[in-house]
Amino acid sequence: MTTTTALITGASGGIGYELARLFAKDHHNLVLVARSSGKLTQFANELQRQFGVSAKAVALDLGASPAPQFLFDQVQREGIAIDFLVNNAGYGRHGEFAEIPLEESLGQIQLNIIALTQITKLFLGPMMERRRGRILNVASTAAFQPGPLMAVYYATKAYVLSFSEALANELKPNGVTVTCLCPGPTETGFQERAALAGSRLVKFGMMSAKAVANDGYRGMLAGRAVVVSGVQNWLLAESVRFAPRRLVTAISRKVSEKT
Repeated sequence: MTTTTALITGASGGIGYELARLFAKDHHNLVLVARSSGKLTQFANELQRQFGVSAKAVALDLGASPAPQFLFDQVQREGIAIDFLVNNAGYGRHGEFAEIPLEESLGQIQLNIIALTQITKLFLGPMMERRRGRILNVASTAAFQPGPLMAVYYATKAYVLSFSEALANELKPNGVTVTCLCPGPTETGFQERAALAGSRLVKFGMMSAKAVANDGYRGMLAGRAVVVSGVQNWLLAESVRFAPRRLVTAISRKVSEKT
C-alpha cells in the first residue's frame, strides 16, 4: 500500500484544522505546521488515535524569513515525501494603511506571499521529479477586488490567486496540479486577529470552516484551478468582473466598515 503525506500550514485551527481531518480520514499521513506548539501536538495526537495515521507536529512561525527553508530541510532529513502541499497560513489586519504599523503590513506580505511562494518552490521540485503532487493555496474572495481598510491583505490574496492560476497552467505537463481556494468570510480565528469585530463583513454571515475545507479538498482532488466556496461568494466573485472598478472598490470599503 502506497503511503501518501500531506503538509498543511496554519493547521491548528479553522480551515487548516478541518483540511487535516479530511486528509486523515482518507488515510493520508500528515505534517502539521503552526505557531502554537501545545495545541498542534494535541491535534496531531488526536488524529493519530482517531484515524490511525502518522501526524507530525512542527511548531514554527512561518512569518520568520528562515522558516520555510528550515521546514523543508527538516522534512527532507526525515525522508518524508510530500504528496499534498496546503499553503493555508496567513493573516490580515483591519484599518487604514496609513494608520497600521509598518511591521504589520510587511508581516502580512512575508507570510501571505513570500513564505507561500518559497514553500511552494521548495516542495515543488521533488513533486516534479516524481511527476505527481497536488498543491492547494488558500486565498480569499478578497483576491477579486481591491480592499480599502484591508488594503495589504486583499492585495496579498490577489497575488496568491494570480500565482496559483499561472502555476496551474505551467505544471499541466508535469503531473502536478495547483488549486486556489477562495473562501468568503469564514468562522475561524481570522476575524479576531484581524480586528474585524463589528464590521459589516462579519455581520453579513459566515460559512463554517468545515464546509469551506470540504469544498477546497474536493476541488483539489478534482484538479480544479480555482474553487470559490459558497454560491453567494461565487456570485460576488463573478459580479466584480463586470462592474466598474471604482464602484467595486467603494462597495468593498462599505462592507469592511464597522457599524
